[in-house]
Amino acid sequence: VQLQASGGGLVQAGDSLRLSCAASGLIFSTYFMGWFRQAPGKEREFAASINWSGRTTSYADSVKGRFTISRDNAKNTVYLQINNLKPEDTAVYYCAAARTVVNGRRPSEYNYWGQGTLVTVSS
Repeated sequence: VQLQASGGGLVQAGDSLRLSCAASGLIFSTYFMGWFRQAPGKEREFAASINWSGRTTSYADSVKGRFTISRDNAKNTVYLQINNLKPEDTAVYYCAAARTVVNGRRPSEYNYWGQGTLVTVSS
């Protein structure tokens, strides 16, 4: 199984980014997908998740209204649209896949992880 995250970069506050995570080696449409992030010196934290069909999404309170998670099962890809970026969004962003979850907000629920893509937001 491979999860390849991309789309990060150096941006200014107020900009937007779309992160992508391409999955291979698994039946993508049967997996719950999540995005987590880890800022320097901090623990990995939940950002957003989406169920297998894409109809149910969940967000951390800190990103609600600015982040949008979506998926394209035909392309085996999950996306994270980030608008109005803030310096505190600076982190490595990881995508993850889970066969089953309880609430999808704990890293321990996920079976597979991507390598991460770095987002740096300057003020």
